[in-house]
Parts: sequence; C-alpha cells; structure tokens
Amino acid sequence: MARLAIIPARSGSKRIPGKNIKDFFGKPVIAYSIQAALDCGLFDEVMVSTDDLKIADIAKAHGAQVPFLRSEKNSDDQATTLEVIKEVLNYYKTNLNKSFDQICCIYPAAPLINASQLKKGFEKLTSGKFDSVFPVVEFSYPVWRGMELYETGKVNFIWPEFLNSRSQDLKKVFHDAGQWYWMNVATIGNSVFTDNSSSIIMMEEEVQDIDNPSDWKLAELKYRMRNEA
Repeated sequence: MARLAIIPARSGSKRIPGKNIKDFFGKPVIAYSIQAALDCGLFDEVMVSTDDLKIADIAKAHGAQVPFLRSEKNSDDQATTLEVIKEVLNYYKTNLNKSFDQICCIYPAAPLINASQLKKGFEKLTSGKFDSVFPVVEFSYPVWRGMELYETGKVNFIWPEFLNSRSQDLKKVFHDAGQWYWMNVATIGNSVFTDNSSSIIMMEEEVQDIDNPSDWKLAELKYRMRNEA
C-alpha cells in the first residue's frame, strides 16, 4: 500500500506575508509539518506542492520532495485543496509512473502537529474503512445560542428554542481543525468530505488554525504551553 504526504504551500498569503516559511521558534513553520510526516513513518514520500522556489528550497532542506512547481491555475486564491491534491496525483501518475493508495494532505502552517496524531488518523481510516479522516475540535461556545445581527441594531437568536437551555444540556458541535486530511485515493471525488468520512477529536490546545496575526500568537502560546508542561 503506497502512501503520499502532500503539503500544499503556495506563496500568496496576504494576511501574514510569507506565512508558510515564517520563523516559528527557530524554524520555518512548514518544517513542523514536514517533520511530523517524516517521523510518523507511514509515507513512501513526503512532498510539498508550491509555486515558489524559495519555499521549495526550504522544503527540500527539511527533508521533503518538490518534484514540480504548482501550476499557475492552482496557485491563486480560488484554488481549492482538492484541486491541488488532484494535480499532484496526476503529476505522479503521468510523469513519474507512481500511484498511491492513501494520501494525507497536511497544511504547512500547523506547528502543533505531531506524528502520533497522523498515526491515529491513519489507523481510523484503515480500521473503519472510511473515505477520509480528519481532526476536529469542539466549539468553545454552544453554537445553538448563535445570533444574527441586523442593520437596525437588533439581534435575533437563530434557535430561540435553546435560549433558556443549560450549556451542558446542549448537543456538542465540532468544527474542522484545519490541520490534515487522510484520504483513500480510490474514493476521492468532488470533496474532501463524504458521507463516509470520520474524525478524531482534538483538544483546543492541540490545534490552531492560523489565518491572521492573532492566530499566530495563539499558536505560539499553545506551543509554549505544550513544551513547558
């Protein structure tokens, strides 16, 4: 069974310029994703999909492969993760005569990642015969008390039936942790998520989706907390 780790790292981050190779406690942040993929020992190859030569050089220096530069079409703001994955798989098949049974797409700005998480995801993918598996984290506040804000200044509870419910009585709701996705290649269709997807539950201190400078600071704080414990 051949397995490939795909780390998508384009150059066009606007809210945090150079985000994917920005220094995070002495290393480019992408190095953490590469190292976790190498350390878990599950992959025949760990590759980085990028449109940027500097990112490519840094990725190679930390042990990843960069067999080609990403196409212009899949390097803009509109390109989806799935489109990038399909481009990678097509390149390997067409140009390198390599096919894979499972892939794991690992985001490059995920410094809290570790190899044991990737192993847990793979074990669930295979033992449960799922199409895809990814980490989720519980919403920190009950979504059932969500509100809509109107231009008039008034607010409206979306689910007023839960207005007086105790928090502990409300159903838990989770969201994608934005860290990695294990997938069976044979079942890849039009979405990473299918009706046969599953997840592993992560603690809030184990994940941090980094989209802006505040997120970056939170990731630093969580990293310190974990490594000082």
